[in-house]
Amino acid sequence: MDTIFALASARGKSGVSVIRISGPRAHDVLRAVAGDVPPYRQAGLRKLANQAGDLLDHGLVIAFAKGASFTGEDVAELMVHGSLATVAAVESCLAQDHGLRLADPGEFTRRALENGVMDLTQVEGLGDLLDAETESQRRQALRVLDGAIGKLVNGWRAHLLKAAALVEAGIDFVEEDVGNWDDQILAELKVVQDQLQGEIAGQGARERVQTGFEIAIIGSVNAGKSTLLNALAGRDAAITSDIAGTTRDVIELRMDIGGFAVTLLDTAGLRDTDEQIESIGIARGQKRAEQADMRIILCDSPITPPPVDVLPDDIVIFSKADLYPEHNGGVSGVTGEGLDSLLSRITTELSQRVARDGVTVRRRHLQAMISAQSALADAIDKLTAQDYIAELLAADIRQAIDALDSLIGKIDVEDLLGDIFSSFCIGK
Repeated sequence: MDTIFALASARGKSGVSVIRISGPRAHDVLRAVAGDVPPYRQAGLRKLANQAGDLLDHGLVIAFAKGASFTGEDVAELMVHGSLATVAAVESCLAQDHGLRLADPGEFTRRALENGVMDLTQVEGLGDLLDAETESQRRQALRVLDGAIGKLVNGWRAHLLKAAALVEAGIDFVEEDVGNWDDQILAELKVVQDQLQGEIAGQGARERVQTGFEIAIIGSVNAGKSTLLNALAGRDAAITSDIAGTTRDVIELRMDIGGFAVTLLDTAGLRDTDEQIESIGIARGQKRAEQADMRIILCDSPITPPPVDVLPDDIVIFSKADLYPEHNGGVSGVTGEGLDSLLSRITTELSQRVARDGVTVRRRHLQAMISAQSALADAIDKLTAQDYIAELLAADIRQAIDALDSLIGKIDVEDLLGDIFSSFCIGK
């Protein structure tokens, strides 16, 4: 196993830079560079030098023992002054004087996976945490990194393994009178089935926390959609004018609303028109609005009916509230009236959607759970029919277990690793 190193902090001028070393020679190299190895997990101030005895820097060094480090291997970290020259000198010493190899992207985390320090979902959680842009993404990624999915899956596996053991016992002692365990087996399978159903039901909203929700602003021409978008953005993201049909294509704006990643869609005004380009824009806007997670329907006055059928999750609000001071509950992109209330309504709605307990967040997780659910359904159907071949029932349970094992990376993991680690930085 190679001993590898990489800059674990951001490359560029900084107050402090952290260089991580991992592998069987990590502590020997630390001793050679710093003079000794401090007690594990205790930082020590040392003079760092190359093999020629040239002083490289004064820095803090810390060592982690095998089995008690990020990668599960012997690890050393050098905290040096963050100038480009200092970092380059230390890296040159590690590579040229001691023959260490620069780590590949995500290689530290990959070693943590291979050494059993992290499961596959925790690796994904770390990647999501590094990419988190909003508070909701940070909280969700941190739960996954903390091992919440692995704990959930291990609980499900325990029930399934118990059920499998009862089925196998019935097969092994088929000629002996050991009793009927069908009710116990069914109870174990139903526990997992019910919990899987709940996890699957809320998975879509949790996935949207990671990828971002889409909210379409729709309404008739000159209802103030672009003005509202600009007001929410705090800048002129869309062209506004009194000329009908100004917005021809869908305008997208990414922003943080109440800790949620949201893409606002400004769509073309709804009206009948013979103008070909505008018609295409209206059709595109309607299609995107239908696919959006939420719609804000703007009416141009308090008494104007919505221009489209209202769905249960739609927010219907009238625009140009500054022109109707006698009416409450409107919004004005010109004066800012009602903007805070609208943002609060959006935040409340999104919070309710992700309020369902659950931890899985990726489409891969969903596919694994659906596979497990399908195998469980087959097993339960066999049990309730009370006329089954025990070996086939055992195969269904094993298939469910395998699906859950693939979720946390116990099997069928190699094809996924390239895609996962491609987004990691060198120091992770």
